[in-house]
Amino acid sequence: MIPLPSDGSVSIAGRSPGLAAETIEAVVTLPTFKRPEQVLATLASLKAQQTARRFAVIVMENEAEARDGAKAALPLFERGEIAGMVIIAHERGNCSAYNAGWQTAIVHFPDFEHLLVIDDDEIADPFWLENMCKAAETLGADIVGGPQVPVFAEPAHARWAEHPVFAPPYRETGLVAALYSSGNLLVGRNVLTAMGPPFLDLRFNFMGGGDSDFLSRAAQRGFVLGWCAEAKVQETVPARRVAADWIRARSLRNGVISTLVEKKKRAGRPLAGAKVFAKSLALLAASPLRGAVRLVRTGSPATALYPIHVALGRVLAEFGYANEQYRQPEKN
Repeated sequence: MIPLPSDGSVSIAGRSPGLAAETIEAVVTLPTFKRPEQVLATLASLKAQQTARRFAVIVMENEAEARDGAKAALPLFERGEIAGMVIIAHERGNCSAYNAGWQTAIVHFPDFEHLLVIDDDEIADPFWLENMCKAAETLGADIVGGPQVPVFAEPAHARWAEHPVFAPPYRETGLVAALYSSGNLLVGRNVLTAMGPPFLDLRFNFMGGGDSDFLSRAAQRGFVLGWCAEAKVQETVPARRVAADWIRARSLRNGVISTLVEKKKRAGRPLAGAKVFAKSLALLAASPLRGAVRLVRTGSPATALYPIHVALGRVLAEFGYANEQYRQPEKN
């Protein structure tokens, strides 16, 4: 069994009464940071799930001082309206929160088969959990991703839905070669026990990309990846996320993450670093042409700039550039 950390980095704030942990088939992990109203909306969507599977929810509060998210969520658990628990992940950072929740699930729910992930700015479709679990079982997949459908705060921004920053990587249900995000994800217990803690690399704590790295390493280990187009979550997109500087920063960050993940993937192979750098330079050289093709196809200058920014981010990563957007979550 994987034990909880003994360093006090994780503590339990509360749990639902009479929780029969041994009967739980699936665990939903929900990290939250300074979004008490949004986490309540996410929990409401989880409470409304249409499934016969017994599932529990673990809320991971990552703001260890004020704990507004935990304070908002706790009454639902203490009244027994939602099965599960609220924990405090005392170490700040995206990866720290995920690690705390996943490790808690392993320790406290001995017989679950599927662990699911949803963020506190997302609303789950009523059949989300059932569709994700069924996809894992029918596809024979150890890990399943699903679409995060953007819901823009300003209706006029809906045209951004097809920008690569927001668009899903796949359109149809089936087995896939790679997954990139934990925003809508199912991970088998077998994957977690094999990979072991810390599941997400803390070097990605404030940049993001720990999920991409974890998924890349899991694929390398031979775990099967799948996609469920029917298991949708709606993701709230505030107006600031369609500003040119935010899109540019996110695109550059995606490039940085791409380089860091690929370096870890190639670690130990001859000339690994040189090969990654050469690939980055080749992508940068090709990016204007790729951008021009996108411009012709979409008519969107922002979409055309995306491959250029990603390639530039890949190269900048070689010189230590890191865009840690999660350092200032209010601007993210």
